[in-house]
Amino acid sequence: MLALGAVVATGLHPSRAEERPDPAADLRAFQAHFRDRFPQLPIAEFANGPYAMDAGMRQQWEEIMQFPPYDFAVEEGKQAFETPFANGKRYADCFPEGGTGIRQTFPYFDTAAGEVVTLDLAINRCRERNGEKPLPYQTGLMASITAYMAETSRGKPFDIRIPDDKRALAAYEDGKRFFYSRRGQLNFSCASCHVQAAGQRLRGDVLAPALGILASFPIYRSEWGSMGTVDRRFTSCSAQTRSEPFAPQDPGYRNLEYFLSYMSNGVPIAGPGTRP
Repeated sequence: MLALGAVVATGLHPSRAEERPDPAADLRAFQAHFRDRFPQLPIAEFANGPYAMDAGMRQQWEEIMQFPPYDFAVEEGKQAFETPFANGKRYADCFPEGGTGIRQTFPYFDTAAGEVVTLDLAINRCRERNGEKPLPYQTGLMASITAYMAETSRGKPFDIRIPDDKRALAAYEDGKRFFYSRRGQLNFSCASCHVQAAGQRLRGDVLAPALGILASFPIYRSEWGSMGTVDRRFTSCSAQTRSEPFAPQDPGYRNLEYFLSYMSNGVPIAGPGTRP
């Protein structure tokens, strides 16, 4: 687990078995930590990650955004979203509101299935229900479709719900545990970089704060030269800490996304985005 001092700094104490999880209290403590640490930043700015932390990076980003490198993905995603499947159905038939303006509600806990459902997982389940093959999760058309869906929600704040259901609370706790647990040869946790060292430089990069860290996904990263989903980023983070990554959409990754998205409630969707 994360060192005690860092855990106390965020107000997120490791839960004991006899304690009932309290996500709302965790949320207040988590966001208070970042407000106290970066008092000059309104909550909406946390959606911009490192560009909210460093003036030089922000200037470069604003220049890049005159011709966003993800525009091709949005166009490809929109075309795919609107193209009927072989059976005549569309993605819009699988989602509330026709699939537009809903990114901020994912992931959600499906009480019927007893699991966390991410937007990426919902897209592939939509395809399979309509006789189509699932898409690879980390890049390609999956990143393009989610880029289009994210753009239709741009500016809408995360609104993640945790129902009063033991299974939902267990999924939330699993994601929280993952975030604070050290792993890999470097013995880092997600929180090591994105809570303790948030805003600091690691080589040439500025480490993004965990608050709002998923708001700009999917993202175009210069180091990738292409678009990538949340799964791709989780996998690359595992490689950077020299730990064994999970398979895409493993319950562990979905629960982590659930935790991080809930912690970012109120931060507006800014995806698709771009990062160095």
